[in-house]
Amino acid sequence: MALLEVHGLEKRFGATVALDGVDLEVAAGEVHALIGENGAGKSTLFNILSGAIAPDAGGLAIAGAPYAPRAPGDARARGIAHIHQELSLCPSLSVAENILLGAEPARLGWIDRDRLVARAAALLGEFGREEIDPRVRAGDLALADRQVVEICRALAWDARIILMDEPTSSLQRANVERLFRLVRALRDRGLAVVYVSHFLEEVREVGDRYTVLRDGRSVRSGELAAAGDDELIAAMVGRAVEPAARGARPAAGDVLLEVRDLAEPPRLRGASFELRRGQVLGLAGLVGSGRTDLLRVLFGLLPAAAGTVRMHGRGMGFLSEDRKGEGLALGLSIADNTTLSRLDTCARAGWIDLRQQRAQAEEVMGRLRVRAAGADVTVRRLSGGNQQKVAFGRLLHQDPDVLLLDEPARGIDIASKADIHREIARLAAAGKGVLLVSSYLPELFAVCDDIAVMSRGRLGPARPAGAWTPDSILAAAIGGAGG
Repeated sequence: MALLEVHGLEKRFGATVALDGVDLEVAAGEVHALIGENGAGKSTLFNILSGAIAPDAGGLAIAGAPYAPRAPGDARARGIAHIHQELSLCPSLSVAENILLGAEPARLGWIDRDRLVARAAALLGEFGREEIDPRVRAGDLALADRQVVEICRALAWDARIILMDEPTSSLQRANVERLFRLVRALRDRGLAVVYVSHFLEEVREVGDRYTVLRDGRSVRSGELAAAGDDELIAAMVGRAVEPAARGARPAAGDVLLEVRDLAEPPRLRGASFELRRGQVLGLAGLVGSGRTDLLRVLFGLLPAAAGTVRMHGRGMGFLSEDRKGEGLALGLSIADNTTLSRLDTCARAGWIDLRQQRAQAEEVMGRLRVRAAGADVTVRRLSGGNQQKVAFGRLLHQDPDVLLLDEPARGIDIASKADIHREIARLAAAGKGVLLVSSYLPELFAVCDDIAVMSRGRLGPARPAGAWTPDSILAAAIGGAGG
């Protein structure tokens, strides 16, 4: 008997059909991969299973008993834990308070702080992250560390079924391997794990069986070992997907951006480089190495302590790695978000021409294949991947000569990632300069002309992408031998 059963699940949000008949069975002691494009219904399914929303039709069962959660508390009581892709921590609370929120150890009606911290430390240690202080504010942690706290919070509930929605999206490879060891240990203890990832190589590392969702329906399931990547991708998107690649390197263009000895200690200690027209320059390195700090200093979000920056192009655009926290105005429409940084293109005499604004947004939506009913849809209602496309689309509408992209494909499905990569290649071919930070090496090799490695706040020299290997990048990132 399956531990978790889902039959004929349906869910609508107004005119939008999120789920249109989903069937899923997950056994105890199994890692079940849930695969699909952004907007296919994966997050909606997880939200129903975790009690955040109610289905319109269909049935759920846990260990053969009917399951109809009315709130997240019901899901936790039945042994379901949900690790969200978009982090849902309370930034003003401590790490320990976040991990054990709702399950705080108490004595005589008062929270036992010593036991709270000790239990949180034990969970962090189980994940191999003893260096994270359980007493610090969660909001003061780096994004990757906040992801670890989110995972530990799910483990604190001793769940039987764990829903993991892109749990590695902000983790470096060492932490990814720790997570995979933990997932396998949970499976070996008889827990069921439903695992969502857009990286098929990840899915194959930990998954046993799979189900593919497309347009809110279950379209294929089976043993992962028996399905090839091409088959899975075709089932996901209903068509073949050609990987994006830069192809032949363009001739060197004029210098757009000159950076010399730029520093903002302690995380950015020294960076010098040139970015030319038509060039995609990738920045590799470990989380905390200073890559994001470099982009934020260049865009003026952090002050520079030393160094010089010379711009020879027209305008600079920045894409944050944190789309939810600072990349989007979630309460506004797609049209508003797309045109926000360049409203003069759709305004007359100080008033926004809504028809023109909508037309401009729809043009960007078409280029990036944003899945939404229209440009008037509120961004908060979109899937994470489509939100990322809207954030990227604002840069297309802004049309700067220099684009600073921090993890532009984080949390995006294979087809959407190819759309964004093709758009980056198109921008470079049009003479733009792109500075791209990515923790995913295949992305750097696929779209970058040159790659430079940051280590301990210092940027090594840029080399053609073909002169690097994954091993040499890792060696430079760890050892600081960027040259």
